[in-house]
Amino acid sequence: MMTIRRFIAAGLMMSFLGLAGKVSMAQTTQPAIAPEPILEGFTADPHAVVFGDTYYVYPTSDKKDWMTTDFSCWSSKNLIHWKNEGMILDVTKDLKWAKIRAWAPAAISRNGKYYFYFAAESKIGVAVSDKPTGPFVDALGKPLIEGSKEYPAQVIDVFAYIDDDGQAYLYWGQGNMWVHKLKEDMITLDGPPVKLTPKGAHYNEGTFVNKRNGVYYFSWSEDDARSANYRVGYGTAKSPLGPIEVPKDYIILQKNGPAIGTGHHSIINVPGTDRWYMIYHRHAIPGGSGYIRQTCIAKMAFDTDGRILPIDPMKPAFEPGSAGEPITEK
Repeated sequence: MMTIRRFIAAGLMMSFLGLAGKVSMAQTTQPAIAPEPILEGFTADPHAVVFGDTYYVYPTSDKKDWMTTDFSCWSSKNLIHWKNEGMILDVTKDLKWAKIRAWAPAAISRNGKYYFYFAAESKIGVAVSDKPTGPFVDALGKPLIEGSKEYPAQVIDVFAYIDDDGQAYLYWGQGNMWVHKLKEDMITLDGPPVKLTPKGAHYNEGTFVNKRNGVYYFSWSEDDARSANYRVGYGTAKSPLGPIEVPKDYIILQKNGPAIGTGHHSIINVPGTDRWYMIYHRHAIPGGSGYIRQTCIAKMAFDTDGRILPIDPMKPAFEPGSAGEPITEK
């Protein structure tokens, strides 16, 4: 027969075990926490690039219903700490041919000048500056590319690339991927556009091109920016003009947990290394949408066959206390 003392002890033990079980369950059901964004405020469509010993990001500045009118520039020495360099182009004041819907820019350097490509009112423009932080001045006084019967969708999401042989290319598109060769001056198109839309994928927008070990990696965004399923896919080619071969498992960034709408990215290589990072946007946490977004960073890696490995938007790019990726080789 159980004594009163033993009965009380057994009851206390059961209460303790029950409390411990509740604590354990609470610990295992804590909501997942996504990495912090790298830029303050709501930004999207980040274009990342290295100029000298500094990393730069040129994003879209999110506004309600995508009614953005200006562009900013951010700089970093290590990919962790970012400085807002301020406004570099205000389409309401600096353009004669567009006043709103300023989206998805790209920047590149040549012959001591910095060229800034951007979309505004579904046209592509180009501005120039002596500094990566601007201010930038409209180089043509008119659009560089406008819509036509040949490409009736929005003329947006521009990306500039200079190959090892010095030839420059300008990519853009929504629904289809297009590319133009550029002349040496970087503001003149050289010949008709080439259609590069990858077969076997669901290309929508946001083309990016990088080169590794002689292989051209094309990457892009699929679905709609308003969708939680907005994601990044990729393919490879032997030329900047394609054709693009799409691997079986070609999606490399997609939603996970609270990190949704993960797309419209750029890829950056730490100079002098084989270390790579993807900078992309997601719907803001909390309360995000297709025009309330945050710019984030993730490590990117390749397998021994050169395939890009899947990227987890819930995994931080750097451990706490990390020095980041200072540029030691220009």
